[in-house]
Amino acid sequence: MSKDKKEKVVIKPLNNYEISTFSSQMSMMLSAGISVKEALHLIEQDADTAEAQELTTRIHASLEDGNTLSDSMRSVEVFPGYMLEMVHLGEKTGKLDIVFASLADYYERNEAIRSSIEQAISYPFIMVAMMFCVIIVLVAKVLPIFRNVYEQLGTTMSGVSAVILGASGTLGAYSITFIVIFCLFVIAYLYVRESSKAQSRIIDFGSRCPLTRDLFDKIAAGHFASGMALALNSGFQTNDAIGLVEQLITNKEYLKKVTLCKAMINEGTAFADATVKAHIFSGNYGRMIATGYKSGMMDTVMNKVAVKYEEEIDNEIGRFLSIIEPTLVAFLSIVVGLILLSVMMPLMGIISQIG
Repeated sequence: MSKDKKEKVVIKPLNNYEISTFSSQMSMMLSAGISVKEALHLIEQDADTAEAQELTTRIHASLEDGNTLSDSMRSVEVFPGYMLEMVHLGEKTGKLDIVFASLADYYERNEAIRSSIEQAISYPFIMVAMMFCVIIVLVAKVLPIFRNVYEQLGTTMSGVSAVILGASGTLGAYSITFIVIFCLFVIAYLYVRESSKAQSRIIDFGSRCPLTRDLFDKIAAGHFASGMALALNSGFQTNDAIGLVEQLITNKEYLKKVTLCKAMINEGTAFADATVKAHIFSGNYGRMIATGYKSGMMDTVMNKVAVKYEEEIDNEIGRFLSIIEPTLVAFLSIVVGLILLSVMMPLMGIISQIG
C-alpha cells in the first residue's frame, strides 16, 4: 500500500532554490568522500516532503539499475537541461563535487535576482491594491452616510463634493463589477508569477521598453556571465561554453547579441573582442574579460562580473522601489484628502451658518 502511494506522488519541476539546495548537499557530501549513491540515500533520509523523498528515491533506483547520475537525474524530468549537461561533464572529468558546488552558487544567484524582481513587482501591486480598497470603501460606503446626514440637516453637497458623491453612487451600483475586475487582476498577477510563458512575454516586453531595457539587459548579462563561469570552471572550452549558455538566455534581444558573438568567434575573432563588439558587456566589464582571457582566468573573471551585475540589479531595483513607494503614498494621501475635504466642506458651511 505504501509503495502504491509513493508511485502516485507527483514531482514538479524544481525551482532555483530547490536546485541550489540539492546541489549544495551533493557537493558537500561528495567533497567529504561519500559516494553518489550514499549521498542520495542520506538526502532521502533528511527529506522533509514526500516530493523530495520521492525524487531522491527515483534517482537512487535508476542508479541501482546501472545508469549514470546525469541519466538518472534526466529520467525524473524535473531538472533543467543546463544542469544535466554540467553533471554529465562532471562525471566525465571527475569534478562532480566542484560542478555541484558551482551549480549551487549559480542557482542561488539566479534565485536572488528572481526574488529582487518579484519584490519590485509585488510591492507596487500590493500598494495599488490597498489604495483601491481604501478608495472604494470611502467613496462607496462612507460618503453616502454623510450625504444622508446632510439631507437630514436640510443641505446638499455641491461642486467637488457633488461630483465625488456621484462617483460613490456609480461605485455602489457597480460594486460587484469592480470586485470582479479586482479579482481578475489578482488572478492575472498570480498567473504571471507561476506561468513561464507569461514571464517570457514580460521579459520580451521589458527588453524592448526604453524605461526597462537597461535593467533587463543587465539581468541577461548577469545570467550569461554566471553561466559562462560555471561552464568554464567545469571544463568546457570557450566556444562550447557559449553554445551551452545560449540555452539559458530568455531575453530575445540579448540572445541576438550572444548569437552574434558566437558567429564572430567562429570566424576567428578573439572571445574578449567578440563580447565587446557584440555589446554583450559594457566597456568596464569588457576590459575585465579581456584581462581574464589573457591571463587564463576567464572563469574567475566571469564570476566576478556576474557578482557585479547582481549588485547593479539590486541597486537599480532598490532605486525603483525608493521612487515608487513615496509616489504611491503621496497619491493615496492626495486622493483620500480630496475625499475628506469633499465631506468636510459642507459641514464647515453648516457650522458657519449656525455660528
